[in-house]
Amino acid sequence: MRMHKTQFEVEVLSAHNNADLLIVQAKEFQPNAVVIGQEDQYKKVKEALSGEDIKVYAGTEALAQVVQMESIDTVLTAIVGYAGLASTISAIKAGKQIALANKETLVVAGELVTSLAKEKGVNIYPVDSEHSAIFQCLAGEFHNKIEKIYLTASGGPFRGKSREFLNGVKKAQALKHPNWAMGDKITIDSSTLMNKGLEVIEAKWLFHLKPDQVDVIIHPQSIIHSIVQFEDGSMKAQMGLPDMKLPIQYALAYPHRLKSDFPRFDFLQYPSLTFEKPDTTTFPCLTLAYEALNRGGNMSCILNAANEVVVEAFLNDRIGFNAIPEIIEKAMSRVSFVSKPAYADYVETDKEARVVTAGMI
Repeated sequence: MRMHKTQFEVEVLSAHNNADLLIVQAKEFQPNAVVIGQEDQYKKVKEALSGEDIKVYAGTEALAQVVQMESIDTVLTAIVGYAGLASTISAIKAGKQIALANKETLVVAGELVTSLAKEKGVNIYPVDSEHSAIFQCLAGEFHNKIEKIYLTASGGPFRGKSREFLNGVKKAQALKHPNWAMGDKITIDSSTLMNKGLEVIEAKWLFHLKPDQVDVIIHPQSIIHSIVQFEDGSMKAQMGLPDMKLPIQYALAYPHRLKSDFPRFDFLQYPSLTFEKPDTTTFPCLTLAYEALNRGGNMSCILNAANEVVVEAFLNDRIGFNAIPEIIEKAMSRVSFVSKPAYADYVETDKEARVVTAGMI
């Protein structure tokens, strides 16, 4: 936004709990409105912005309503986890274009969300670096069939380690990602390879693929962000330094590429790019994600809810690292399966899965 003030105007800013940063950004960008997710922070934000011409709202319902404002063209949806689903659906119903950084929206309710977007004529532009890479590789190729896509993964901080080693790891170790600076939840997901599993599910819905058309390869340098292979065997890869600003900008400005002053990639600093097969024996979360995708129905919703609960438990030192996939697998077998869920079913599934999973911790 700072780099392209003539291209974009910030209409709404939201934060879940970080009232201080929301206040600072609101004063800088002067949006029409701000929403603070935690309602107990409302008074603080309201008082801090009392001298500004900015409306202040609080809570998840307010967020679902404010994204429907007529003055909004595009909604960058980046709320972590299942919590981002309701406001994204609300924005789609209002005909807003979506820049999607919240992969769980498609993991939980991919069929519902993509069908609704088609019905409303809404484009969903991917912001995840891997899916942005695929989207960029498909520019000019939309009439050519995809044979396969390869999602690249860094392998996280524990690449090459054994399950025995993982028995003793603590959250401080798991939060040290080798290449990306991310929030706690997604960093833990990266360390278990669940993040890549969620991205597999997201890719299926974004690009209308079958599960066996989505492959994962470990690429420790995180320079090639993903690869598309076409029916003639030709492959396209999108490359760049690991920096989320570029895929965010691409989604917001599409179909244009805006000039940037981002650091440029230097081939000579990366003389070797390497690739490996993911170790699904040590990191079974990736396999669980494929299982959920193949089962269909509400299984990915179950997977996601169980994962959110166990990651929070791990971050609070209540379970060990290897317990994460073990508990998720049990939850997938114990929560009620719905083969053709409606939105209400996803809501109930999420609640049930959280209760069942919490009962195993």
